[in-house]
Amino acid sequence: MQPVLATGAMRSNAGHTGPLVIITILFFMLGLLTSLNDVLIPHLKAVYDLSYVQAMCVQFCFFGAYFIVSLPAGALIKRIGYQRGAVTGLVIAAAGCALFYPAASGGYGMFLLAFFILAVGITMLQVAANPYVTALGDPVTASSRLTLTQAFNALGTTIAPALGGALILAAGVRGAAELASLPVAEQLAYRAEQAAAVQGPYLVLALALLALAVLFAFAKLPVISYAQTSAAAAQGSLLRHRHLVLGAIGIFMYVGAEVSIGSFLINFLGERHIAALSPAAAAHYVSYYWGGAMLGRFIGFGAMRAVSPGKALAFTAAGSVLLIVTAVTSQGALAMWAIIAVGLCNAIMFPTIFSIALNQLGPQTGQGSGLLCMAIVGGALVPFAQGYLADRIGLQISFLVPALCYLYVLYFGLKYAGMYQQQPPA
Repeated sequence: MQPVLATGAMRSNAGHTGPLVIITILFFMLGLLTSLNDVLIPHLKAVYDLSYVQAMCVQFCFFGAYFIVSLPAGALIKRIGYQRGAVTGLVIAAAGCALFYPAASGGYGMFLLAFFILAVGITMLQVAANPYVTALGDPVTASSRLTLTQAFNALGTTIAPALGGALILAAGVRGAAELASLPVAEQLAYRAEQAAAVQGPYLVLALALLALAVLFAFAKLPVISYAQTSAAAAQGSLLRHRHLVLGAIGIFMYVGAEVSIGSFLINFLGERHIAALSPAAAAHYVSYYWGGAMLGRFIGFGAMRAVSPGKALAFTAAGSVLLIVTAVTSQGALAMWAIIAVGLCNAIMFPTIFSIALNQLGPQTGQGSGLLCMAIVGGALVPFAQGYLADRIGLQISFLVPALCYLYVLYFGLKYAGMYQQQPPA
């Protein structure tokens, strides 16, 4: 079964433009919020003198929320509708951003709680928004539409590191040895000052999310429902859909790899044998990493109208593996630009895996979307694995962890290389 628009409104592709614009704004905000983690991780690591594994608790709390909340969010959205679900998610995310203000004086644990609540709201938004995009048009071009909206998600991820670097990292962070030489009172005052650097930016984000919630609440969006042929079709087990199960693993691997690279990138570029950049300077190069994904999504929007999504996915995954191996085995500018270029390869992966996995789920599309969003927990666990290796055998060699993840994405793309090969008549 395919998603349909209830009430018979907005059935033409032209009529879908307004709703897609609103959803695209939402994707932009999701990218902005998620990518700011890449700036906060090295910042909080330095402020609280954390190990790599301890610093990755940020991503564990943030992406762990997807695992905990996705299925309940799917069930809630099924009851209250996609539009109200998006409004609810925006309000919760705004509350999470607002918590960063008291977290500045509450310690690292308070920051982790704020990250978790923010991620709960974002999870609801992901569960509601992705099926919306697949429903607003021809299912054959769902990958293309998701790629276009994800391009604006990538615009948010591109802007966030540079913005965060300017607002949060600009003052610089003192090294552990220098900080230890200061009197205890000065150390405490310094840590409090650095922690407070996040208050203003996240308070502004909270207000922006509330404004977007008001926009969604009053926007005239179509009501999405799913045509059903039988009760049995709606109640069947999700796990019987092999492409959904393999797609969920693919989302786990891809998100884990993408997040892990972004999380360690500032520290990697700060290594003396790579680029020896300060955190503020390195943050600009994190923008290049996410900017590559943005550029690639605009390219992929057109390319995948002619090329099988599975083949495109396999090609980009192979490119990611090759680039990471180059970054691990080289140094200087070659290693730096090789790891940054992985962002370009990431471009089409999430929307392509997502749309292949949801193909022909019909009335189970909402639950399937919840399962796929649950798999985003890879962003919590893969960085932990890389952090464990980074603490023990070195940061550079630890990038082999995301390389292994991309090998699975390569397998998934090859397995479904023939999907959507036959285009229906216009």
